[in-house]
Amino acid sequence: MKKKLFRLAFLLAPLFLLSGCIPALFDSSGVTGKAMGDTILLTMGIMLIVVIPTIGLSLWAPWKYHTSKKDEEYTPEWDHSTKIEWYAWGVPTVIVVILSVITFYTSYSLDPRKQIESDKPPLTIQVVALNWKWLFIYPEEQIATVNEIAFPVDRPVEFLVTSEAMMNSLLIPRLGGQIYAMAGMENRLNIMATEVGEYRGVSANYSGYGFAGMRFIAKATSEEDYQAWLAKVRASNSELTEDGYQSLTEDSRDHPVEYFSSVDPLQYKNIIESFTGVQNGSK
Repeated sequence: MKKKLFRLAFLLAPLFLLSGCIPALFDSSGVTGKAMGDTILLTMGIMLIVVIPTIGLSLWAPWKYHTSKKDEEYTPEWDHSTKIEWYAWGVPTVIVVILSVITFYTSYSLDPRKQIESDKPPLTIQVVALNWKWLFIYPEEQIATVNEIAFPVDRPVEFLVTSEAMMNSLLIPRLGGQIYAMAGMENRLNIMATEVGEYRGVSANYSGYGFAGMRFIAKATSEEDYQAWLAKVRASNSELTEDGYQSLTEDSRDHPVEYFSSVDPLQYKNIIESFTGVQNGSK
């Protein structure tokens, strides 16, 4: 009895460990995130048309043809059924065609570079991937933060993404897709939150020793709270000078949130062009 209870507890342990997890796929939010989550669930549902019957047949066949079934029909010479062939090849073919159409359509409709239609102007946030932290620059506000951003709900946000170090990847799982950050290049990601809340942002590309701690908080707020957050950042005593930026480029793990009340409006442009200079031999 004790052994059975131990085995049951061992099997159920992973469920308790995962009880605090919130699967982003089933709790997606925002315009892009919700559309992506619905698309993934739709494709999963379509594929279950094959998976469920296959599991059912894998259970039914041993039961039907078990050695104890002495009275069942036995046809050792049987080797072909046109009906089964139609099902075996026809259903998967139809499913592949349907999934191909969905993939083709969503590849364009959910393109991360595509701007989200709205009657409000997009908020631009420049993103620089560092080891192992995220630097966010608000060019219109001329402020910067590390490992924290905020933006109003129902307003499009356009991320301009680059990297100071190795290739990385920006991802806010519940709000939208993932985009790569590469040194000397710029990528774009567009999202729009529809609900107030805090969303986890991560690095989705392994980048070395401090990768696990390369996380940030994305705060979707009301317009009033967003203005209050901007005032909080502007009240910081720190300014992102060139020396300060060079300090940020040094490797650090689990870097704390930082606010900078001032930043060079050309800082992001200079970061990208510094690698162009290297390639052209001028640096």
